[in-house]
Amino acid sequence: MIFVSHVLPVNEEGLTRLSREQVWLGLVMKANNALPFVASMTDCVVTDRRSDTVFDRDIVLRGQPHTERITLQEPVRVVFTRIAGPVLGTIANEIEGTDDDLRLRFSFALVVSDVEPGSAEESRYAEGMTADYLKAVASTLAAVRRTADESIAAA
Repeated sequence: MIFVSHVLPVNEEGLTRLSREQVWLGLVMKANNALPFVASMTDCVVTDRRSDTVFDRDIVLRGQPHTERITLQEPVRVVFTRIAGPVLGTIANEIEGTDDDLRLRFSFALVVSDVEPGSAEESRYAEGMTADYLKAVASTLAAVRRTADESIAAA
């Protein structure tokens, strides 16, 4: 099983400051359509809205199809539970810290089918997944920042 957790600052010096609400809305946007945020994802379709806070989506990631159940735990956490596909487990995006020191944590606990636990192949998968998520977090924050900048410019 692969366990990874990283925390990244939301508000870096010289960039438009984002509020907790703005970051939350960005995470919800990514949960509904991750294509603009995850370069290694080529398809993302919501297939079943179970409630306002739980829905399923089919994705193609690195050429492999998966089904994920998304749970929105407003205003702090989005949980992606892989329920079908070659990689099963849970991915979480969490907003942490105070308004003056917001951070975004992404964590995942995944099992890659047909891969020996602790093997070099599993390590390579974990490294690729971590790199993909670092890029996805950066692109999510950048998209939220663009929206915030556009709002400021329009005011």
